[in-house]
Order: sequence, then structure tokens, then C-alpha cells
Amino acid sequence: MEYEKIKQLMNDMGNSKLTSIDIDFPDGTKISMKKESTKEIQVIQKSEQLNENEKQIEVAEKEELQDGEIVKSPMVGTFYSKPSPNANSYVEIGQKVKKGDVLCIVEAMKLMNEIESEFDGEITEILVQDGEAVEYGKPLFKIKK
Repeated sequence: MEYEKIKQLMNDMGNSKLTSIDIDFPDGTKISMKKESTKEIQVIQKSEQLNENEKQIEVAEKEELQDGEIVKSPMVGTFYSKPSPNANSYVEIGQKVKKGDVLCIVEAMKLMNEIESEFDGEITEILVQDGEAVEYGKPLFKIKK
């Protein structure tokens, strides 16, 4: 089988809902492909945005000196603003928070990690969206002391 046909087959499988495929050709050639997880594919697509995320981090660090403090993600994972889909968000823009208040959850390896405020202040900006993948050090909130 030609390289281009194999490449096209892989691309077609990636765009389909199939999770695995096995093909046996008359000449004895066998091809077996398996998708591990849809989430892994999403992470690969988001990694293309790393340069944009790095720029956001640089801008946020510059603003930190002018307008308060930035709360950054302590780990790689998925950002959630509320404990469950039907619950209220932990914090809203304009809300006063105290040191130790839960601001959000970052899910990492199926574990829900509560992110707490490290200081007292007022939420002036929420820098990520619910369900967004976050990297270590990515700014999550801006808090005015």
C-alpha cells in the first residue's frame, strides 16, 4: 500500500467516530489503527496555541505590576469555574475574596484540585473560560488587593 493512501486512511480515521480499524489485504499486508481517547486529540489541537498562551502570560505578568496580583495555575489540567455543571461559580468579577477562598478547580488526571486565593482582594478579571485547558503558570484570575 502506498504511503499517501496510508496517510489518507489515518487522516480519515482521525476525522471519524471510529475508535479502531483492522484491515487485511490479499498480499498479506495488515493495518491496525486504534484511537486511545478523544481527549488526547483535543489536547494535541490545543497545543498549537502554545505561542498565543505564552504571549498572554507575558502580557498578564506585565499587567500584574500595574493592576494587582495574578493567580496562576499551579498545574496542567482543565479549568472549571464551578464544582458541578448546575452549581454557581466559585467567584464572579467584582466579588471580594479572602485568603484561602476557593476560586476554581483544575482537573488533573481525573483529580479535582481546588485552587485557593493566596491573598485578600477583589476579582477584577477571569482570564480563562470554563472547560479550557490550562498550562502550569497560566494566569487564571486578576485580583486587586
